[in-house]
Amino acid sequence: MEQHRPGLDPAVAEVRLAVRRALAGIPTGQAVVVGLSGGADSLALAAAVAFEAPKLGLRAVAVTIDHGLQDGSADAASAAASTASALGLETVVQRVIVAGDGGPEAAARDARYRALTDVARHRGAAAVLVGHTLDDQAETVLLGLARGAGGSSLQGMAAASDLDGVALLRPLLEVRRATTRAACVAEGLDAWDDPHNSDPRYSRVRVRETVLPVLEAELGPGIAEALARTAAQLREDAEAFDDMIDETIEDIVEHAEAGISVSVAALAANPAALRHRIIRHVVASEFHRSLTRAQTLEVARLVTDWSGQGPIDLPGCRARRLGGRLEFTSTGDA
Repeated sequence: MEQHRPGLDPAVAEVRLAVRRALAGIPTGQAVVVGLSGGADSLALAAAVAFEAPKLGLRAVAVTIDHGLQDGSADAASAAASTASALGLETVVQRVIVAGDGGPEAAARDARYRALTDVARHRGAAAVLVGHTLDDQAETVLLGLARGAGGSSLQGMAAASDLDGVALLRPLLEVRRATTRAACVAEGLDAWDDPHNSDPRYSRVRVRETVLPVLEAELGPGIAEALARTAAQLREDAEAFDDMIDETIEDIVEHAEAGISVSVAALAANPAALRHRIIRHVVASEFHRSLTRAQTLEVARLVTDWSGQGPIDLPGCRARRLGGRLEFTSTGDA
């Protein structure tokens, strides 16, 4: 247990320790970008980065994205930038245009990450830090479970991943939302409450405000922590499967005309879980499309339950069995 100097608030200490660990692998002299909405999570993160980064010889830039989705968004962005500047951080405010498929939440997230990546590249930053907490992780896992999205969704968010060639770090994935709020109070930071975060039209808000509290009340405390642990365990399993696929796939895959083929015998020799992952991996890597569970099982039947059935139409490609090979060819469907 780390010893903290007398008088340091425990919530502030917890957030700073999480940030220190995340920044430890970044070489001295580099810059990092902090996504700052002005909410308690990102504000506690920014304050901790402002404290820890200089001690590690790092420059830190706080980037506030104005999505323009609600009245007063420009004022909220300006206030967040002023707070960051008072903390000693360089500041950038960037307005984005939110448009695209998948609903407003997904479109806003995509626009936000594009803007953060652009700033990181412009500043030569080694990493982008965002303020997702353990509570956000639990909500993500629960939403994935409700949608039947499979193991990849239930893994939740990674503590470190790649964002178009820039490292994306989530230092607070083991920190509760209540802790970030307490840290802001302890440091005298006035956090902004985004009205969208209490709007029941959004499924994540309903999970946060209704579903998780009901689970806690009916099943006992610790649900959020349990969901976060589940995500961590599934991510470990997925990494092991990915290693197996990398070791296996070069020996069983061949390029074919307008596509790729896989050895039927090799697929049949593998456990179902690995066989299904190889099928999904082949389609994703070659045709940049995702398969549903039903589509994956139908393709797998060409291996395990072959009775002369014909080709199967899939997103962006077609699968068929040719002798001892399972062939995937492009359909030109973008």
